[in-house]
Amino acid sequence: MAEILVTGGAGYIGSVLVPMLLEKGHNVTVLDCFLYKQASLLDCCKYNSFEIICGDCRDEETLKKALKGKDIVIPLAAIVGFPACDKDKTAAKTTNLGAIETLLKLRKPEQKIIFPCTNSGYGIGQGQNYCTEDSPIEPVSLYGKTKMQAEKAILESGNSVTFRFATLFGASPRMRTDLLVNDFVYRAVFDRSLIVFEGSFMRNYLHVRDAARAFIFAIENFEKMKGETFNCGLSDANLSKLELCAIIKKLVPSFTFLEAPIGVDPDKRNYLVSNQKIENIGFKPIFSIEDGVKELLKVYSIIKNSNYSNI
Repeated sequence: MAEILVTGGAGYIGSVLVPMLLEKGHNVTVLDCFLYKQASLLDCCKYNSFEIICGDCRDEETLKKALKGKDIVIPLAAIVGFPACDKDKTAAKTTNLGAIETLLKLRKPEQKIIFPCTNSGYGIGQGQNYCTEDSPIEPVSLYGKTKMQAEKAILESGNSVTFRFATLFGASPRMRTDLLVNDFVYRAVFDRSLIVFEGSFMRNYLHVRDAARAFIFAIENFEKMKGETFNCGLSDANLSKLELCAIIKKLVPSFTFLEAPIGVDPDKRNYLVSNQKIENIGFKPIFSIEDGVKELLKVYSIIKNSNYSNI
């Protein structure tokens, strides 16, 4: 049993991860400002091992209080995605990087950090060559730049593990409809059609429950992972946007999609990713793209609301 602090624990990943940690018997403190007025952790309140601190991870005194007595810190708090970061650049810089710098100043050397970075740091990639953890880092968005800077600082501080997560998808109690797979399925259900910009651009994908499982795996295998970063995604899901649309169409036959002959996607990510490093030490995702699409079709029979987006 560990004493764990999760900043941003009421977000998309945290709302899946925190219940898993509690079920494993850990004592979990969540520090969150509830930016989106979400109530995604209500069911966790039944646990005596669960504590909530309503506050801002950028506030030094609040963070100092939250860190006291913790064995492990999982800093999920972030302004996530390029549109949300571009909408409020100051919040992006102070949350994604500034709060991490404050955390590193305050934490004790023995306190472990497990950090979620992003494989968007690979930017436009290397053509048909797979990006490994040693590939050049060339983020094109403010989101990617701040996350990669935070990852570097965390690894240099020691006693840490970082993940470069693929584009997440799937259902969470703090739902997001703006993530690529979630968005495309939403459009397939409600619009029945989609115009795709730069449809050949490739990305890797990962179910949010597998992302949560990766944190559990890191807690249980920390010593052999310490000091390293790991790509984490579905190895059979390095897909172009058009390939993703084709998978959705198999499950939503009425869905029509076309690639625009002109126009660009402002989120210029285009890369193939190797997840072999983490697979070699025993972690493998279990939820496929198809699993996620089937799940999302149920989700969208329940919700149709722009509140479930970061933008």
